[in-house]
Amino acid sequence: MSKKNNLATRKRQHDFELRREKADKEKKALKLQARKNKMKVDGSEKKKKKKGASGFAVGKKKLKTKLTPLAKAKAAQAMEVDR
Repeated sequence: MSKKNNLATRKRQHDFELRREKADKEKKALKLQARKNKMKVDGSEKKKKKKGASGFAVGKKKLKTKLTPLAKAKAAQAMEVDR
């Protein structure tokens, strides 16, 4: 029987690959969790909204921009770094 076709070798290789896949999956989950925790923003830090000009004036029309919560968190984090 050839070395590649040896049952014990194939079984060990299969077990090794399963362990590696499981470790990679756990590593990715930890990275994702760390990224989520890093991007959390306290609601208490939100400042009161100014009434009046909301958006950017372009000519006589106003252009309103809508940010996703993730984009808002990133912007807030960037502002904290600048201070």
